[in-house]
Amino acid sequence: MSLPNSLQSVLEQNDGTITTAQANKVGVSNERLRLLAKAGELERPSFGVYALPNEFQDRMHILQLRRSKIIYSHETALFLHDLTDRDPTTYVVTVPTGYNATRLRKDGLRVFSVKPELHEVGVTQLPTMFGHSIAAYDLERTICDCLRSRNHMDIAVVTDAIKRYARRRDKNLNTLMQMAEVFNVTKLLKSYMEVLL
Repeated sequence: MSLPNSLQSVLEQNDGTITTAQANKVGVSNERLRLLAKAGELERPSFGVYALPNEFQDRMHILQLRRSKIIYSHETALFLHDLTDRDPTTYVVTVPTGYNATRLRKDGLRVFSVKPELHEVGVTQLPTMFGHSIAAYDLERTICDCLRSRNHMDIAVVTDAIKRYARRRDKNLNTLMQMAEVFNVTKLLKSYMEVLL
């Protein structure tokens, strides 16, 4: 059994991975995907996600394909923005309040929740270590999230991230102050920034 051309082209566009929804959109049924996996033409690294055999599996990318509501945040976003040297051993994500995060926690993720109207504030696309594009918070939102959650994080990581942010050429202090107002960390941010700038 060989891969249909329509499926092959979607796999090429998505670096060797495809969701069942994407496959269905190009006319490949779930049953056909299952048979292709059984025949060894595809692998199923996660429920609803298929990949070409021997393709390296980018876990961050696959998790986001499965659950489109997750946005990488806190320590994970710090790592993606090069604001920390610590590799994230546990990925940290943010979901809207009311989202059932039980499965995410079972998958080994640390989960924060935020009001639905704030969930997509500051979202950007960042590359993983393997070049896949994923949704994560931008520099300024990440700094504000870390300040808000400082009691649940290593304070040395938060302080180091703010120092690194202050040295960056691509920082946007106006956006940072606007974000700080939205997330009620203005006073705390000012106290950090007065020391660093």
